[in-house]
Parts: sequence; C-alpha cells; structure tokens
Amino acid sequence: MILLAAKALLTLFVVMDPIGLAPMFIALAGNEPQEEQRQLAQRAVWVAGLVLLAFALFGPALLSYLGISMDAFRVAGGLLLLKIAVDMVFANRVRETEEEKAEASMREDISVFPLAIPLMAGPGAMTSVMILTAESKSVPGGLLVVLAVVVFVLLLTLLALLSSSLLARALGRTGVNVITRVLGVLLSALAVQYIADGVADFMIKALS
Repeated sequence: MILLAAKALLTLFVVMDPIGLAPMFIALAGNEPQEEQRQLAQRAVWVAGLVLLAFALFGPALLSYLGISMDAFRVAGGLLLLKIAVDMVFANRVRETEEEKAEASMREDISVFPLAIPLMAGPGAMTSVMILTAESKSVPGGLLVVLAVVVFVLLLTLLALLSSSLLARALGRTGVNVITRVLGVLLSALAVQYIADGVADFMIKALS
C-alpha cells in the first residue's frame, strides 16, 4: 500500500505539476482581484477533481466496453507520458493549442477551461489515474489510496494557485524551469516503466 501511495503521489504530482501551474495561473488570472482569483482556483480544482474521479471509477469500464486491454492502454499511456516528460525536460511544455488560448482569452470564467481542463486534468493526468486505478486492484484498499492521493495533489495544486504570485516571484522563471526539468526526468522513467510493463504483459499472454 505504501509503495502504491508513493508511486501515485510521484506520478500525479509530476503530471499535474502544481509548481508549473503557478505562472500559468498568473498569466490567465493575474489581473483579477484576489477574491476572484481564489474563486477561480477553487472552481478549477473542483472540476478537475470530478473529471479525475470519473476516470478513476469508470475509466476501466469504458476501456472494457471499447475492447481495449489494460496492457494496450498502459503502453499508449506510457508513450503519452513520455512525450509530456520530454517537453518538460526541454522546458517546452504545451498544455493547450493556440486556438484554445485564443478562446480562453475571450472567456470571462477560465476556471473550467483552460484551468481545470486541460491544465490540471489533462490527458496525462487522466491516463495516470486510470493506470493507477487498474494497478490498485491487487492492493487491499488500493482504490481508496489512489483517490486519497488524487485529493492530496489537488489540494497542493490549490495551494500553489492561491500562492502563485509569491511562488513565481520566489522561484522566478529559471527556478520553475529547473524544477520542471527535474520532474520531467522522473516522469520519463515512470513512462518507460509503464511501456515496459505493458509490453511484458503482452509477451506473457502471447506465449501462454
């Protein structure tokens, strides 16, 4: 259980990257009053939490309905996370397209889009939650552990958003990039492990 909790915490913290979200939040909501920023951050975390909860509880059933094996999803998820990790290492992480940025700039409420989706509950976070949920089945109380870690990381994200101006000033752009690169290296190792596990399971089932 401890190993599952540690793996879930490391994976979700790296993928959601609360520290990296701080300067993005300032860019999107920095001109808003403090009270409005607080409400935007809270709504974004609530929405992201509901999305991740839905993927944790119903994601495996969706894969089964579509005829997608967990091994295939683990390999696909590993490749996706590896792409995110490479972008993080080179400090070139793109969480939204230019069209999404343009749409966000015209919206008054940016809590759902782009804050909650895709900045918090993006493809990487959704994939990670589904993989961790599948792995938790072999651990007594594993699902509760994964859900508790999701809540904990979301609370850390909320704290980072609420203190984003102080965090950005303390770390600076260089500091944020350094932390992002270190987390990217860790995420790349986790991504390769996901791919290796998926391929190994494929091979075992093919030979059996």
